[in-house]
Amino acid sequence: MTTGPTYADLTDEEQAEALRPVAVAAAASFGLPVDRLDVHLHSYNTTYALDTDTGERFALRINTSSTSPREEIATQQAWQLAIAQQTPVRVPTPLRTTDGQWCAAVQSQVLGRELLVTCADWLPGPDVGEPTPQVAHALGAAMAHLHLQARSWSLPVDGILPVFDSPLFGAPDRLATTAVDAPTRQVLDEAMALATTAFARVYADAPVHALHADLHGGNLKWHQDRLAIFDFDDCGLGVPALDLAIATFYLRGGADDAEQAMRDGYASVTPLPEIDPRDFEPLIAARQLLLLNDIVASTTAQFREMAATYLPTSTDRLRHWLTTGHFTRVLPDD
Repeated sequence: MTTGPTYADLTDEEQAEALRPVAVAAAASFGLPVDRLDVHLHSYNTTYALDTDTGERFALRINTSSTSPREEIATQQAWQLAIAQQTPVRVPTPLRTTDGQWCAAVQSQVLGRELLVTCADWLPGPDVGEPTPQVAHALGAAMAHLHLQARSWSLPVDGILPVFDSPLFGAPDRLATTAVDAPTRQVLDEAMALATTAFARVYADAPVHALHADLHGGNLKWHQDRLAIFDFDDCGLGVPALDLAIATFYLRGGADDAEQAMRDGYASVTPLPEIDPRDFEPLIAARQLLLLNDIVASTTAQFREMAATYLPTSTDRLRHWLTTGHFTRVLPDD
């Protein structure tokens, strides 16, 4: 008896197409008449652009890799609505299903399990990609507004968000059991130990608030000289310096002055988070550990292919940080 290929064996295009029935069923749950349904992004999760027969456009996000339960998704959506109502930051407006839920639950035949799907109105404009100094300044200001709002915002009744008080955000440490050579093992273990110690110092007796925790050019749009932020499915509770460190990770490799522009934008709204630089750099480097930890276990085709080269790249970056005390994604020989 022969069987067809598993989901993990499919190409990115085949995986996204195999998820189309999930998107169609979810659209019905949200009461949206489908005129056109196109794959917008197939990555960690999968997003479809849905056009209705009345000319409206929505984003349908299938949580193929995200493990957020319903209660966490409801909290994410509640925070988005609060941001839209209480700050000048532009975010997508989430939709409820026809029976009042913040996500649709659809059984996926290809994955053999239930998938949760969210929906929001479509933000105009292109994704930012690599932020220019102008966009980075706007990002810093928007981040500051999010942090100010989060100080006084409380989770809804029965709401939950994970606490990001360790380098891997509570995920299993897959790097500890990944087969690597001795020099790589030494770098990974030393980097994890230093990052873990820094997290413990930074979080000692520190209050935690809601953070986006994934502010990079792929989750930003720029339209008519205005920034919009989307993709709140990785948000959690943490210290503001962590949000700044995560965004800094992605800017260490782009325009030379983008990082300073982001910090200037933040400071134009409220003072920058107070943190010792000796702790801030480990928070930046921890992002590399988290991404690598995710990639080595991913079922997405592009990430499975990337894993073989991303491990040595990550190790080189972490080794450079351990040697110099400064993390960067662009090494001197790049």
